[in-house]
Amino acid sequence: MESKKNHEAGSINDSGEREARIDSLPNEQREVSRESSRFADLCSYFLQKNVDVPLEILDELSRIGRLELPQRAVRMKALNEELMRYLSGLGLDSDTLQ
Repeated sequence: MESKKNHEAGSINDSGEREARIDSLPNEQREVSRESSRFADLCSYFLQKNVDVPLEILDELSRIGRLELPQRAVRMKALNEELMRYLSGLGLDSDTLQ
């Protein structure tokens, strides 16, 4: 039987449930979680399109965990913006990530 703690730490496929959990976090954790969730969604989109995430973004991601939460949130947001610019430059089909 799965414990509640394990369930809460697991992946969430329902976006409404994911947003509700993010909204219940303290402010500092909320922003990092929101940007991390966006990053995961972008990576999922890359996988669906069979496109590799640029190595420089992955390298930066490996360093972000050492930052304090406020700086981590800012850097994750910047990585998400870099990924969106990269996707835009690829000129993939018209379906977009919201």
